[in-house]
Amino acid sequence: MNFDFISSTALFQGCTTQQTQDILNCLQAKSKTFSKGEIVFYAGDILTSFGLVLSGNISIENYDIWGASSLLDYISVGQVFGETYACIPNQPMMVSAVAACDNTQVLFLQIEKLLHPCPCVCAGHSAIIRNLLAITSQKNLNLSRRIFHTSPKTIRNRLFSYLSFQSIQQKNTHFTIPLNRQQLADYLGVDRSALSHELSKMQKEGLLTTNKNHFVLHQPPCVP
Repeated sequence: MNFDFISSTALFQGCTTQQTQDILNCLQAKSKTFSKGEIVFYAGDILTSFGLVLSGNISIENYDIWGASSLLDYISVGQVFGETYACIPNQPMMVSAVAACDNTQVLFLQIEKLLHPCPCVCAGHSAIIRNLLAITSQKNLNLSRRIFHTSPKTIRNRLFSYLSFQSIQQKNTHFTIPLNRQQLADYLGVDRSALSHELSKMQKEGLLTTNKNHFVLHQPPCVP
């Protein structure tokens, strides 16, 4: 297990390599490797542990009764998932966590051991709890932003909301977003072809220029 890498993640920020190793022993951490498409957590599961992605990627997906899936989130190397459900006793998962590629390695951490440490608390344990709280708070903020961007009824106004935020965040009318077209469509809750059609119309109207995930905003939109 690469303790240097684990120590560099947001969850273990502030911990030395030795402290990380001690904490993982205390938390009875175990790793497992998954193949692409393999389910890590099923919707309906009651979690007693959460995952830290060591390699590969995890997609958070929702399945309807007919088996169709929709992508809700994408968990990259060094990020955690399932922590909210693990922290709430007997709360079933509403979504599934799926390995997005082969050789996806996940480190599982026991939430009970984290939240209720033994009397001999190892150094750095409290730092992990603070880091987990910060990570969860950031995810809640991201979710609030997504709700804000998807609240408009039209695709155009959803794009205006998201692209305006990115422009303000990056302090430039020329900016690159961290999503490709399919990911942007999933994030905004719209059909990809409809999204591409609307972007094409917005370019023709001189509102913006786009090339893949790079955008240039030309003028403030007149939102009805």
